[in-house]
Amino acid sequence: MKKHMKTSRWMTGLVAVGCAAGMGAAPRAAAEVSQADFDSLKDLVLKLSDQVQSLRQTNQLEQQLHEQDVQQIQQLQAKLAETSRTATDAQQKAVAASQTAPMPRVPIDEATVNHNFQILGDAEVQYAKTSGQNGSFVMADFAPIFLYRGGDNVLFESGFDFILQNNPQNSNPATPGATTTVNLSFAQLDYVINDYLTLCAGNLLLPLGTYSERSAGWLNKFPDSPLARGFVPGNGVGAELRGAAPLGESGALLNYAVYGVNGPSSSDNTGQAGSLDLGGNVGLRSDNVVANLHGNPTGGGRVAVFVPFKPHYDLELGLSAQSGEWDNAGQHLWTAGVADATLHLGPNLEAKGEYIVSRYGSDDLGNVTQQGWWAQVGYKLAGLNLEFPGINNLELVGRYDSVRDGMGGSTQRTSFGGVYYISNALLFEGAYEFLHSTDPTQADQIILQLSYGF
Repeated sequence: MKKHMKTSRWMTGLVAVGCAAGMGAAPRAAAEVSQADFDSLKDLVLKLSDQVQSLRQTNQLEQQLHEQDVQQIQQLQAKLAETSRTATDAQQKAVAASQTAPMPRVPIDEATVNHNFQILGDAEVQYAKTSGQNGSFVMADFAPIFLYRGGDNVLFESGFDFILQNNPQNSNPATPGATTTVNLSFAQLDYVINDYLTLCAGNLLLPLGTYSERSAGWLNKFPDSPLARGFVPGNGVGAELRGAAPLGESGALLNYAVYGVNGPSSSDNTGQAGSLDLGGNVGLRSDNVVANLHGNPTGGGRVAVFVPFKPHYDLELGLSAQSGEWDNAGQHLWTAGVADATLHLGPNLEAKGEYIVSRYGSDDLGNVTQQGWWAQVGYKLAGLNLEFPGINNLELVGRYDSVRDGMGGSTQRTSFGGVYYISNALLFEGAYEFLHSTDPTQADQIILQLSYGF
């Protein structure tokens, strides 16, 4: 105990001596630090204090951003969970509804849906000036086409022609100067058997060449038809099988069609050459007595090869024919053949044509052979890449056609014209035609036509 007390007293004495010594030395150390050094040290301390304060503020901002990110993640997780619950509820309700909903009493027919019915077609008005005659508006035509889809495999299509035709050569005041006609151009039911074959029945557009199906009416780049088309019928009542099949992997196609129709007939119940009726006047004699005057229908078909080279470059070559009896006595045959070709060289150049020959027997002239051909070319001036106003809407066209009727008559015609596309559907067409014919009533003429496709 005494030893401990002695030690404490000893340490206390040492501390007192040290303090006295320090107090005595302090004035000498302070005297050695200048005012400049002190100010510099003060500035350094202040700067360090500012940096510490800045770091604290940065840490606080980062902490706030981190808290905001955490809140957004939590909100997204909550929305995801809510969406998942909604989808699950909807799926459960759909399953429950399908299990409890009663079946309809009558199956739903797709043909009753309005969008399965469409009306297309075209309309034209035509002005003509024939050499030696006064010019006039000679024709107005309205040609609606009705399309109806009765399901995945059943289609129906029909077309009509309502034509007001002037008769400028009419000199009888007791008869009207214009006549209105209504024609059923075609009306057929199509059943798609598979990807390569379709069955058609009704009043068919016949695939004798390609003009009737692809170039007539608004699609024609001339206001009138080629002369040789008068040697073959454009339609016929019957049935047809048609389709296409690929040839290899290049995109080439084999097009084919085979059909049986009533075919040509006699317009006056005789076998005279002049009574040939390509319209198929079957079942009604000239004395209005209804009768089946044909023992056998005519048959025909077409086969063609379509070869694409690259986009907008392609060639199609086709052969078609039809044959059958035409007179009411069934003693004479009518036969026709057509070779057709179509060529596209880019989006602006098109060339096409047909060679047509027909042959039929008669009571008065024996065998009559009719033949003719036509070729036309069209070029859209947009291919010239010129900047003149309106030039890109203009297409120049030319056509040559020639016919021999087999009864001593012949006609050659050269036509030049153009098509101005006011819009994609509204066309103004014009052509000047130079004719050389054995028929004295035929003469040069200019034809203008405004047509609209809808």
